[in-house]
Amino acid sequence: MKARKKHVLVTAGPTREYLDPVRFLSNPSTGKMGFAVAEAALLVGCSVDLISGPVTLDAPEGVALHEVVSAQEMFSVAKSLFEKCDFFISVAAVSDWRPTEVTKHKIKKTYAEQVIKLLPNPDILATLAADRRDNQTVIGFCAETEDLESHALNKLKAKRLDWIAGNLVGKASVGFQSESNELLVLNARGGRHVLGPGPKLEVAQALVHLIGLES
Repeated sequence: MKARKKHVLVTAGPTREYLDPVRFLSNPSTGKMGFAVAEAALLVGCSVDLISGPVTLDAPEGVALHEVVSAQEMFSVAKSLFEKCDFFISVAAVSDWRPTEVTKHKIKKTYAEQVIKLLPNPDILATLAADRRDNQTVIGFCAETEDLESHALNKLKAKRLDWIAGNLVGKASVGFQSESNELLVLNARGGRHVLGPGPKLEVAQALVHLIGLES
């Protein structure tokens, strides 16, 4: 009997939190690592749903792409798809906050100080990890500028993840807006692995192998 394909849900790219019709809060994520993870999962025979914030990439043929803009939209789509996945890999650089108010028209430039009030966005990764079934595996990503291992370990424990992959985004040759990456991967059983540096697809393929995604 042919084995059932493993179903993988991946998030990728940035989110945008609009202040007005022309300005938003975001980050430099290009989505390349998340798209590489989706492609790597596809290449080992998995069924893949990819939820992406605004990027300029084409999804690999065979991947089901779900395009979103804000963190709340990403959360809504992820919740709707989470139940059927075997592996949830949260690569997206999700905005932590959103403005309390979005104006209908462009905020005009003034020389007075502007105060923007922010609300926390839902923690997509922690919320879904808390709701997972025993047979679901949850993998998070974190981008840090210092103390990578300690921050990654803290997030692994606090969000109750099975795995976390961290990278230092302050290094010019890896991370945001780079073709290459290097990951420190930790798991809940105390495992520690370094993947890369190398092209993002190669690093993604190494990650897919490490977490046991081959069908």
